[in-house]
Amino acid sequence: MVRVAFVVLVFAGSVMSKNKCSYHEIVDHLNLTRDTSKFRVTRPVTDHTHVTEVQLDILLYAILAVVEKSQLFVSLLWATMIWNNEHISWDPAQFCGITKFTVTENLLWKPDLYIMEMTQKEDSPLTPFLMISYDGTVISERPVKVISTCEMDIYKFPFDIQTCNITIGSNQHSNDQLRLLPFSNTSRATQFSKLVMRTQGEWDFIQLSVEKMNVSISELEWEQLNYSFTVKRRPLLHVINFLVPILFFLCLDLSSYLISELRGEKLGFKVTVLLAISVLLLILNDILPSMSNKTPLIATYCITIFALMLLSLLVTIVVTYLTEKDAEWREKGPSRSWHPDMMKNSEKSSGCQNMCGRNWRDKEHGQLPATEEVQVNKEESLLVQILQELKQLQQMVDVHISYRAEGGKFLRWAKRINQGFFIFYIITVSVFLALIYIEWRS
Repeated sequence: MVRVAFVVLVFAGSVMSKNKCSYHEIVDHLNLTRDTSKFRVTRPVTDHTHVTEVQLDILLYAILAVVEKSQLFVSLLWATMIWNNEHISWDPAQFCGITKFTVTENLLWKPDLYIMEMTQKEDSPLTPFLMISYDGTVISERPVKVISTCEMDIYKFPFDIQTCNITIGSNQHSNDQLRLLPFSNTSRATQFSKLVMRTQGEWDFIQLSVEKMNVSISELEWEQLNYSFTVKRRPLLHVINFLVPILFFLCLDLSSYLISELRGEKLGFKVTVLLAISVLLLILNDILPSMSNKTPLIATYCITIFALMLLSLLVTIVVTYLTEKDAEWREKGPSRSWHPDMMKNSEKSSGCQNMCGRNWRDKEHGQLPATEEVQVNKEESLLVQILQELKQLQQMVDVHISYRAEGGKFLRWAKRINQGFFIFYIITVSVFLALIYIEWRS
């Protein structure tokens, strides 16, 4: 019995020695448990003339923020690097068919790739493991939080489309040592980024394009991969909170022309609307960056409307002044000497008085005594004078009433200025809004 047990143990030990099914045995086989400095400090090639090819795949995982004032693009990427380590290989048949396993990243060499546009230290969660395959392929996958500079064009804000670039290259290895190859083309990178996208905020992801570049520095060529993220702003919030209120204020300013100039509310109403536009301009100053090369369309939109409303306020002041001037003139009343027609009527009345007296006497059939004739002539002359004075007074009253109804020259000037500027205002606003809409949508 003892011999049988011993034979079984010997047979089991021989089977276990032949079938190595533990990861530790692969690590021992690769000498990763001893001094691993040679695996970490040098490029993993058996001959220095061999070029290490690194396949890089970048997917946009989330758009965390786009800061216009600082022109920063904050994003979360999923980065995958694939390269070959010539010092690592094993036969899967000798290790129970194991083709890959993971090790800590401090055991092996990694490509010294960095993002040139990075402005802050990376604080993404660490994944300190590498996947190695039996043929020496090493795969590194990890999320990367990128805070990079982005040259933004806010000319069409809030209907703008931004393109932010991330350039990845090696810090120490030129083309004769390390080659960068994109693992995914533009269409595949865009498709997979849309699938794994978690959050976009106020932006819509459109495209992720990949481009390979060569840069010559000190007679050496360096390969770089340029990833361009194209995003489009969602303008609804800015339209509701900013553009539409300004348009409402413009409509209120136009409707203020229905208010009579004889009332004092029109001037105060226009001043209130102008102050409201000024508050919105202060909000716009906090949104837009100050280093913009071109004046944004939204700034042109606000300034033009502000200028038109300011001009409308000045015209209202002039019209109010002329209206008050005309009111003062109407309170004094038109003088008889001021109206040449009344002078002519007075002359006609005097002539009519003499003619009427003579005609009345010519129509008399009988002769009166001299004393009675003189008395009749006096009474006749007095009645005619009273009649003519009443007619002149009636004419003056009619002229005064007509001038109070139609207004004087100041009121006529005020009406002409008001009507002319209103037509100019309507035409200018219509043309400007049409042009700004076409430019925004182009």
